[in-house]
Amino acid sequence: MKNIYLLICLVGLSALVQAQKGNWKPDDVINQVSGEGFRFSPNGKMVVWVKRRPDKKKDRFISDLYLTRLDMTNKKGRYKTIQLTRSKDSDYSPVFSADSETIYFLSSRAKGKALWAMSTYGGAPYKVHTFKNSISNIHLRNQHTLFFVSSEGASYREQQLKKEKDNVVVVEDTEHMKATRVFSFNLKTKQIERQTDNRYPIVSLAVSKNGQWMVTTHLRSLHYASDGKPRPAYYIWNLKTGKKTAVLKDTYQGPGNFEFSEDNQGFYFTSTKSSDPEWGGAGVTKLHYMTVKNPQVVNIPVDWKWDLSYGLNIVGNDVLVYLANGPTNKLALMKKQGNRWAKQMVALGDMADHVSVRALSADKKQVVYLYSTASVPVQYRIGELVQKRKVSITAGKELITLNESWKKKKTSKSKVIKWQGYNNEEVDGILYYPQNYTKGKKYPLVVAIHGGPASTDRDAWSFRWAYPVQLFTQKGAFVFKPNYHGSSNHGLKFVESIKKNYYDLEMVDITKGIDFLADQGLIDKNKMGVMGWSNGAILTTMLTVRYPDMFKVAAAGAGDVNWTSDYGTCRFGVTFDQSYFGGAPWDDRNGKTYNEAYILKSPLFELEKVKTPTLIFHGSNDRAVPRDQGWEYYRALQQVGKAPVRFLWFPGQPHGLRKLTHQMRKVKEEQTWFDKYLFKTYEKPNESFSTKSPLALLLIKEKAANQDGVYGVMKNGVLTPEVAIIKKDSIAIGRFEVTNAQYRAFDTQHKFLVTEANHPATGIGTAKAKEYVAWLASKTGEKFRLPNEKEGKALHTQARTLAAKENSLNYWAGYKVTIDDVPGLEQKIAKLRTSLLMKGGSFKGTKVGKATIYDLGGNAAEYYTKANRLATYGYSAYDYADEGSQKVKTATKYVGIRVVKDLK
Repeated sequence: MKNIYLLICLVGLSALVQAQKGNWKPDDVINQVSGEGFRFSPNGKMVVWVKRRPDKKKDRFISDLYLTRLDMTNKKGRYKTIQLTRSKDSDYSPVFSADSETIYFLSSRAKGKALWAMSTYGGAPYKVHTFKNSISNIHLRNQHTLFFVSSEGASYREQQLKKEKDNVVVVEDTEHMKATRVFSFNLKTKQIERQTDNRYPIVSLAVSKNGQWMVTTHLRSLHYASDGKPRPAYYIWNLKTGKKTAVLKDTYQGPGNFEFSEDNQGFYFTSTKSSDPEWGGAGVTKLHYMTVKNPQVVNIPVDWKWDLSYGLNIVGNDVLVYLANGPTNKLALMKKQGNRWAKQMVALGDMADHVSVRALSADKKQVVYLYSTASVPVQYRIGELVQKRKVSITAGKELITLNESWKKKKTSKSKVIKWQGYNNEEVDGILYYPQNYTKGKKYPLVVAIHGGPASTDRDAWSFRWAYPVQLFTQKGAFVFKPNYHGSSNHGLKFVESIKKNYYDLEMVDITKGIDFLADQGLIDKNKMGVMGWSNGAILTTMLTVRYPDMFKVAAAGAGDVNWTSDYGTCRFGVTFDQSYFGGAPWDDRNGKTYNEAYILKSPLFELEKVKTPTLIFHGSNDRAVPRDQGWEYYRALQQVGKAPVRFLWFPGQPHGLRKLTHQMRKVKEEQTWFDKYLFKTYEKPNESFSTKSPLALLLIKEKAANQDGVYGVMKNGVLTPEVAIIKKDSIAIGRFEVTNAQYRAFDTQHKFLVTEANHPATGIGTAKAKEYVAWLASKTGEKFRLPNEKEGKALHTQARTLAAKENSLNYWAGYKVTIDDVPGLEQKIAKLRTSLLMKGGSFKGTKVGKATIYDLGGNAAEYYTKANRLATYGYSAYDYADEGSQKVKTATKYVGIRVVKDLK
């Protein structure tokens, strides 16, 4: 078992370190991939989906299409998955043809104006048609027709403005709102027909299964996002007759999630119930059904204390819903029985409360779903929907596997915790344990507060740039995510409890949660930090105001400090502030000619109390919490001068950072800030020093063991090679090739120039090589040997990747060598009186597991044991590293030794 670790990877020993449960890095946060947009083919044999991945050149995420075959598996028993598109742009919104043989999709290439397609049998994507304007929301109406949404092109006014180069923006110019409409496209004749005559733009639509009915949502003003007025318009369209019927006129708050039932008789939708619908206030989600002929709404009671959570999935004429359950959701099937519905809970076995359905097959028997917990990364699975006496979804198997490198990372234990918060009411949250947690020991605490406020931290995998939990837990901290009063998924009373009471309940919930953890002996209250984004930053700031001595560090991203300016500058300032602060800033309240809540609730007017080192982030194009909020925050702390403050704003970024480089900078800055003020591990970097410079390499190499400038370690009076541990309790390997000075300790007749004491000892025959390692073992009492065959092959594989950049013939040529150049180079080398061999460590070191070793790619070739004889791996300074062949024949006079030591 000693050598298994070294043998597992024949494609390069640098990969060995990944076999351990490694540490999380900022790269793991930023460069993760995800799957979305899953759709079954009509025949149920395939699933098309969208892979979202980072693109470093574009500095953002882009998406590709993939096809997973359910009727084909690979050698590992996994479903066969094929990458369909490899564009430099994003491909998305895949739709199968009725016969399952073609996939239609949209793309950002061609300026988003084209419809694309490709065969499920293979081949390159092709352009079906290019439209005059960009298109979106494609729906398959029937075998030959697609619906799409687009605009009509530039009006005369728009053409004139463009001609005059007039780019002045008229704020909220509703009069000139540009309509988008639904069009049909015949896939055979390429004929386009307008299907709707609406005045206002379409923001969502759903189409019945038979293509006869459609429901649309229309935005009626450009200031709706801010003040919620006027409400959107909703229409049912009979596409056979062209008749449209206005529905849902101011009767429901925020109708959405429209989905038609299988029988085409109606559609399901959800709405919000709150005490202040005029301001679009936070509330709970309700379920409804509307008939399309003689439209009538049926309110469907789900008989659940906290109503619904997000989304719904149609199952024939029935509907799968998610019941709000605090930090989890419960899945239920609402079975339609005439104008009534019966609820059946969906059995999920060990996955209960942690499943999110993403697609159902046409026969409603197969389900693509996501499973995760706060400590288990997302699994993309496919199971069976069983509708018998009980309804259940089987565990099935993984459909696809993403972020496979995460399996080699150690994820932190997590659990849902509950405590008594404001007014002794139950509050819950997620607690992540430090890695390598030891019971009885107290640890630092990072309080990570979610945004919203009407949002929820769920017992589901979450590892994003805004909240990189695993980076904190591996530093030895608990991470606490509280679902404070005002959070969603906990019922109407809970989510509305902070309206006109903003901050007050949340502060109590969070501080009582901290006390709860301290009472259990888990945390050290003298070592706490707090962080959050958006509303999480808002609460972070107020915690440092009201509890100036509680936290050692704070990081606030895109949070408000001044509600008096938020009302007018925030994209949704009017509705949000009216709902939570009980009116506008100018409203007369409490005998004053203004609404004093806007001042009393603004941290800006109390920032002189803050003592906590504070890091501030903002995007320059943020319209949810404008960047100037960050300026007010920073300037106040900078002028008060009681706490260190650092303010970073990200050019061109909205409320959520989109550029990969900006996300990375945020994560690294935050980690450094916490290292400095909470973990006390910060070391100020030398900004003049490059870790890739020759100076850096020399500093690293100088850490190698030496005796008065001669490489090696003295043991029992003998100069021996230094070894570096590849893996604890496994094996170690020589940091350098055995040097002339080290070899002469064994063979006193070995001769070399005084200046070449640290050069590799070469010209050693196989017998002498065996004798040397035996002698070394006897002198030191340690288990020295030569690499075995599998180790030698693995080392050679890695040497091939390094040879052209290290001491080989390729290096000495000074250009990219081909095999035809070798004879001419050898003629020139034959005229040299100087050896090409160099002092050990003349080139950059390379990683083998945890060990850094030198000269693997060149200098001397090295022996390994093959059966009962010795062979060589790697390259000497005189060898050509041939990309077209692994074979290399090194003259004995350029072969040396690198030792391996067994640690057990």
